Amino acid sequence: MAAAECGNPATEQGEALMQRRTKYDKTRQCIKCREKQGNVVIRHAVYCKDCFFPTAISKFKRVLDPAIALPGSGSKTKKGLKASGNLCIGFSGGLGSTVLLDLIALNYFSSEKTEWGPSRRKNGGTDHPRHEPVWEKASVCYVEVAGALPEARDRTEEIRAVFDQLAPFADFVPLRLEDAFDDAWWARVGGKRIPSHLSVDLANEELFLSPNSSSTPIEALRTYLASLPTQTAIPTAIQNLIRLLLLHTAHTTGSSHLLLGTSLTSLSISLISSISQGGGFVVREETQEKWVNASKHVILTRPLRDLGIKECAIWAWWRGLRVVGKENYLGGKQGIGALTKNFIIGLERDYPSTVSTIARTCGKLAPKDASETRCALCERPAQPGVQEWKERISIREFSADKNTRAPPPATEAGPGLTPHLCYACHTTLTSRSSRGAAIASTQSVGTTPLPTWVQSRLHMQSVVANFLLPDEDEA
Repeated sequence: MAAAECGNPATEQGEALMQRRTKYDKTRQCIKCREKQGNVVIRHAVYCKDCFFPTAISKFKRVLDPAIALPGSGSKTKKGLKASGNLCIGFSGGLGSTVLLDLIALNYFSSEKTEWGPSRRKNGGTDHPRHEPVWEKASVCYVEVAGALPEARDRTEEIRAVFDQLAPFADFVPLRLEDAFDDAWWARVGGKRIPSHLSVDLANEELFLSPNSSSTPIEALRTYLASLPTQTAIPTAIQNLIRLLLLHTAHTTGSSHLLLGTSLTSLSISLISSISQGGGFVVREETQEKWVNASKHVILTRPLRDLGIKECAIWAWWRGLRVVGKENYLGGKQGIGALTKNFIIGLERDYPSTVSTIARTCGKLAPKDASETRCALCERPAQPGVQEWKERISIREFSADKNTRAPPPATEAGPGLTPHLCYACHTTLTSRSSRGAAIASTQSVGTTPLPTWVQSRLHMQSVVANFLLPDEDEA
């Protein structure tokens, strides 16, 4: 990718380009110790190998320790940090999650004495109060996405081998993406029984609900993804499914914290991509969120959000970590996620400081009014009155549209899913594209299944009770 350009192309070339800064500013010596020659340049600052490790650990703990000490999540006393529950780590096999697992092992569970500093367990004696474990138990959760991708291979055993090497202190919890449509998994995580299965008509913006015949979880997953209207909607849906699978699993394991290995680079990509798809109302949740379920909460945080992808790669290389890699589900080259990734990666290479500016700026954003309702699909705060606002700003075509079927007759139409969705999820399910015609011609009304938590929430709120269940006198 060519260097980023800022300016008027009509002007002279020298004035049109934002000149790239030098690789390092003043010296090749380490900026920390001022003695050794540097081994790596991070955002124009030079570090030697010995100083790089404590600097990376400091950035990591600067994010994670305050999250542990949040009100209701744990405590910070003279004895040190103590979480109110267990720990769950989302592991994808990628670079960020591999580095996260290594950092957690070294700083919170290991008695190993590292070459860049004393062990936390040996300083002051093993019985010192500060050495009490922050979390009593830990779990590492991996979600296999091979069922959603035609040519993907199952990496579960490879992930298990890396887990055995990096995290012997934790329990391994393997999941599959199709578990989101599996009643058995929903029962294992404590979900309420679903009286009847539901499907939704994606061809109409009201998203009318109807009864759905049961199918295998893998069939339901593939039908759900195949029904989505755009290239961008598919990776967005997969990310939402993974996130909810991890959150419900964390809740089941009694975890107060769920950690994800999202680096600064990946976070900036997620922030810009989310805003581009209408997720501006919950932009702060991309960094850290408090998810509540059955009066218990799980704090989802990303401890690597101050470490760029370059720093993570250097850490993995110098520590000799094995990175399995993760499947790419960003969709085609023209999807919003793929375009955003290409832009941010190029920006980080040419102007690395601007990438951290994106994350810091988005972290300061907050909605004007708080919301007490949550989206049934992504379970994040839903903006009040968003559907009325969308109707006012949308340009609608009243002529017959071959890509949009007419709603069912009033006597047959079920309730709509639309009032229970946030703006971003509704846009994901209803956006129009060139794929719309193909979808409309191949699908029948009400053939798109819904994840188990959506169906459970609708049943619990009696949204579909009168529609699906007969009256007692008629039964």
